[in-house]
This record gives sequence, structure tokens and C-alpha cells, in this order.
Amino acid sequence: MNRSTTQMLSIWNPATGEIIESLPTDDRGAVLEKASRAREAQPAWAARPLKTRLEVLQRFRQLVKDNLENLAHTTTRETGKPISQSRNEVKGLDGRLAFFLEATETTLATRTVHEEPGLQEQLAWEPLGVVANISAWNYPYFVGGNVFVPALLAGNAVLYKPSEHASLTGQALADLLWQAGVPKPVFQVVLGGGSTGAALMDAPINAAFFTGSYSTGLRVAESAARHLLKTQLELGGKDPVYVMEDVNVATAAAATADGAFYNAGQSCCAIERLYVHEKIYEAFVDAFLETVDGFSVGDPQDDRTYIGPLTRAAQIDVLEAQTKDAVAQGGQLRRGGQRLERAGFYFAPTVITQANHNMLLMREESFGPIIGIQKVANDEEAVQLMNDTAYGLTAGVYGSDRARAETILKQMHSGTVYWNCCDRVSPRLPWSGRGQSGLGTTLSTLGISAFVQPKAWHLKG
Repeated sequence: MNRSTTQMLSIWNPATGEIIESLPTDDRGAVLEKASRAREAQPAWAARPLKTRLEVLQRFRQLVKDNLENLAHTTTRETGKPISQSRNEVKGLDGRLAFFLEATETTLATRTVHEEPGLQEQLAWEPLGVVANISAWNYPYFVGGNVFVPALLAGNAVLYKPSEHASLTGQALADLLWQAGVPKPVFQVVLGGGSTGAALMDAPINAAFFTGSYSTGLRVAESAARHLLKTQLELGGKDPVYVMEDVNVATAAAATADGAFYNAGQSCCAIERLYVHEKIYEAFVDAFLETVDGFSVGDPQDDRTYIGPLTRAAQIDVLEAQTKDAVAQGGQLRRGGQRLERAGFYFAPTVITQANHNMLLMREESFGPIIGIQKVANDEEAVQLMNDTAYGLTAGVYGSDRARAETILKQMHSGTVYWNCCDRVSPRLPWSGRGQSGLGTTLSTLGISAFVQPKAWHLKG
């Protein structure tokens, strides 16, 4: 490849607005070449005993632990995630790795489903082949590891395209996988933006696992349909929480503020809409604002920082537009509402009360440090408003009565529901969306089975 003619990808530091590195991108020819190498190498990887692949990924798990600080600082530099939260994510990856390492053998074991004299029927599993993993920048260790770890354990080769906003993190993960013993052709990084992703979708792959926006997910799905590829889409959310009148107000306000503003609100399962029972509305808002006022905004490399810059400068325009629209629709701007006058891509933590569903803030994904709070009269109104969305990722209820909360949560059109918690993901439970939040499942044993295809055995004799 001639670097003089290769398009370069600029890596920005969101905290300063400066370019920190430039990397050569993969054009269509480079993507096809990597896909060819992956296809050639995959059968030998799949032929290794599962025990061997488990040992390789166990070494990767240890390498992640050993390199925690380097990994965390790499991610903070290129995404702006506060360093304490980057460390939390790298540490949190260990639980997911532990689950996959423990559960894969049982999940993929061949099963005899019927037996009679002279006949045995078995269900076995085989890898998909070459998996395209088009990942996200907001939680690169979680989102990537949810896919490439079980994919590799199941015997697939992986073409890993990190987000262009987390390319250095993607390369760091690849280095550790290779050190652990994954052959380089079996796990390859594909670098670039949208055109590189489009080229990957046209390469000779067997499955596409994408995490990102609904609009890009549609394009991935359309491309996958042309090639009849197995597809999984983890898309956006407009996640609601209802706060009942019987809560401890201070506790619920602190928990939901954290659920809305952690990682500057750049989480697909962040709280994006709050509905509060009218009997405690004013007291809740006061407690919520007090919590938000205590959030430290600043340099993401500082351990004391809770809210850093946005990863993408363009998202500031989205948040400003939502704020302006909300105020025009009768919302009360109680905190924030504007970019901060400092270097980098900072937006002030923003709280809008007296929200309603005429507002873009309550209908369109925000993906930033902003929240709308709406008053509701009863559970029935809360259910109606919570389900008034095209998305269906998560929904939560805070209250002291579990039975009452479960009655509400059963009515939610969401893949995940929470009682007295939020913004939580477990490797033991499936992660899936409904509506515009996506298709398919990661995590749990279902998220392991997603990377294999069944083979039916009829054995007579």
C-alpha cells in the first residue's frame, strides 16, 4: 500500500479539539484483501479444540488486566471519557470475559435430542465463518468484547472495524489478542469511516454485527439483505424511567441523575426521559438539580472529573437544537443548555423541567448530558408516555412496591427492564432491542449462540 496516496484518518482529542494522531485507512481493496486472508485462516482456527481457543482468550483476559492503565488512557485520549470511567469499563470487561469463558463449552455442546433403536438425532453447532464486527466508540471494550470474544471462541474469524472515534483503542485490543495467541489473519482491524464500513459490508463475509445509530443500522441492514447475511443491529434508545411517589426522593434523584449523565449521557441505555409522579415532582426536581450541581465537569484525565467532553463535536449542535425546541415548547431550562466556553467539545449538563412529548428532547435520541423531566398523574399516564417512542431498549421504574413496578414493566415494549436500578448490563442476561433499537441479541448464552449455525445429524444404523 502506498502511504503517499492512502487516505488518512485523523484522531482528535475531544478535550482539546486537537489532532493527536493520523492513521492510514483501509480502502475497498485493502478490505477485500483482509477478508480473503480471514476466510483462508478461519477453518484452521475452527479446527482447533475449543479448549485451545478458551486458553487463548483466557490469556487475553489476563493481558487486559495487566494493561489496564494503558488501555484506559488510550480510550480517554480519543473519546474524552473521564479516566475513572475508562478504568471502570476496562475492569468491567473482565466479568464479561469470565462469563464467556465459563459458558461457551456448555452452550455449544452437541446434544442428542432423540434416540430410539437404530436411530439417533443430534443437534450440533458450527461457526458462521467470517464475522464483520462494526463497533462503537462510547463503550469500545464492552461493545466490541460482546461480539469478538464469543465469535472467536465459536471458531469464527473476525474483521473488527472500531469506530473512527476509537481506532487507537481498537488497535490496542488487537495487539493484546495477537499476543494472547489469536492468529493475525483470524482477527484483523479494519480502519476508516463510513466508506470503509460500506466496503466491509460488500466483502465476502458471513455475518455482520453492528452497533451504532438507527440511520446507519438501516444502511447496514439493506446491504446485508442483498447478500443474505446474518445480521445483528444494536442501535439507539430513548430510555424512560418512571419515579413513583413512594420512593426515597434523595436516593432516586441521585441514582437517576447518574443514569442520565454518566459518560456525559453517551450511552445507549442512559436515561433520556424522566417521568415523575406529581405528588413528589417538585421535591424530586430539587434533589435532582442538587445532584447535577455536584457533578465535576473538566479534564477527562483528572480523576475528579465526572463529565468530560462529548466525543463528537457535531453532537453539540443536536443538543443545542433540542434545548431551543424544548424551551419554545414550554420547557423550563433549569441548568445548562449551551456549549462551554473552553477548548474541546464540552456541553453543560442540562436539565429541562415541565417537559412534554411535543419536544424533540422527549422523542429523539439525545446522546449527551441533557435530560427532560415530565410530571405524570398516575401509573397509567406513565405507561402511555414511556411506550410513546419508536425505540425499545430499556425502561425502568423506581418505587418501593415490587408488584406494582412489575405490573408496569410487563407493559414496556423494551428488551430490558429495571426496578430500582438503571443503565445496567449483565453478561448473564440477553441484551436486545425492539423497534428502532435493533435486531438480535448479544450477551447471555443467546449471545454465544448468535455466532454459530445449527447442523442437524440423522444417524441411523
